[in-house]
Amino acid sequence: MKITFALALNNDGVFEKRHFGDTDKFAIYRFENHELTFIEEALNTFKSMDEVHEHGSKKKGNAIISFLKKKGVSVLVSKQFGRNIKMINKHFVPVIIAEENPNQVIAVLQKHMNWFKDELKNRKENYMLFHVKNGILKMHIKKD
Repeated sequence: MKITFALALNNDGVFEKRHFGDTDKFAIYRFENHELTFIEEALNTFKSMDEVHEHGSKKKGNAIISFLKKKGVSVLVSKQFGRNIKMINKHFVPVIIAEENPNQVIAVLQKHMNWFKDELKNRKENYMLFHVKNGILKMHIKKD
């Protein structure tokens, strides 16, 4: 099973405590043949889109969703998500991580790959939110 991940990184290439849509760039990785491999880096050109009018705008959220779906992404990895997580989890498995170093995060994702495979196999939308720190916690996203 191929799984494509988008990691939310700053310009220095590390995770920063920002909402996924406010990141500087996305590092795209693909899991196949039992290995997570770097594919490409994409600038987040939507970072300040529509933010003057509304923080966490749906227009911005939809633009990022469309952009990442075209790249085949199915899992988003960030230090935090904003209110658009209710839109995001209809299309992607959201993962909150504690680490800042992408290499450490890659190792943790690789270790817990069966959780992501299971989520993608058993759901087609309304994916659970994963918190990865010392272990992994899977939880429902509350709807308003």
